[in-house]
Parts: sequence; structure tokens; C-alpha cells
Amino acid sequence: MARKRLIIEMGMGVDQHGQEPTVAAARAVRNAIAHNALPGISEVAGLTDPDDMIVEVKVAVPYPEQVRQDEVLAVLPFGRKTLTVESGGMVVQGKAIEALNDKNDEMLIAVAAVTVLIENE
Repeated sequence: MARKRLIIEMGMGVDQHGQEPTVAAARAVRNAIAHNALPGISEVAGLTDPDDMIVEVKVAVPYPEQVRQDEVLAVLPFGRKTLTVESGGMVVQGKAIEALNDKNDEMLIAVAAVTVLIENE
């Protein structure tokens, strides 16, 4: 079966406090999908079950080896999901606040691309 892309959405996420790359990555994915609707999945592509769509996620974030992939993919409500995490994004100096359990002054910024595909013959 051939795969065809229907949509690619981009997003950005920040963890200002806590220095958690997973939080920044999940926020980037959530931002990417926050303002879309996909009626074409059923009306054009003919899928009756939204879990039949393929959702490929690519995230660039500082400290990619620390990303808990299952938590990032949990942001997506439907689909056969895959995640690729790579080094990227940005580290910006913020202000550590002890009451927020900051480990240091870093703010982590992640970027994400979410691609929705379908398989057809």
C-alpha cells in the first residue's frame, strides 16, 4: 500500500521551569495539533476509524535522550503513532525559582512537525 500525506502541522513548546525536555516536546506536539480539524480523513479519504490514520511526529529538543516518548505520543488522541526525537530546539537562560523545583536557569524550547498520512492502494 502507498502512503499519502494529508497534512503537516508544526508547533513549538517551552518548559520554562523544571528543565524537562519531555514537557517541552509534548507542548510542541499539542501546539501543532491544537487548531486543526481533519474531516477529510473520513469525508475524502474514507477512513471510518480515526485510529487507521498514520501519525508521524518529529520533535527537535535539547537533551533528546531524556524524552519519555510514550508521554509525548499520549498527546495525540488518534492514529497509528510514531515518534522521532532528535537534538535541536533551543536552550535559553531564564531564572531558576526554587519553589518551582528548577534545577538551573535553563528554559527548554522544542519544535515539532506532525504529519498525518493514509494508506491507499
